[in-house]
Amino acid sequence: MTEVICKRCLVSGRVQGVFYRATTAGRARELGLAGWVRNLADGRVEVRACGEKADVEALCQWLWRGPAGAQVSDVSCLDQGPEESGGLPTGFTTR
Repeated sequence: MTEVICKRCLVSGRVQGVFYRATTAGRARELGLAGWVRNLADGRVEVRACGEKADVEALCQWLWRGPAGAQVSDVSCLDQGPEESGGLPTGFTTR
């Protein structure tokens, strides 16, 4: 049985208005992850991703690059249990 983990990541820099959410959602779906991505009022992007450990870690690394127009200055990811946000999500959505 594979280990399923969840992470909550906050991404700072020039990450809004550059298709960061859409490309993050696409990459997460390619990796078979569940969760969501959304813009925050302070200019950051928040990501919640759940899935196999290696796939979640791969997304966390990808967040440092993002789409071509992004300029990422920081990515902070914390482990988060499914129960901390209402259970294990299904699919990956943009909020």
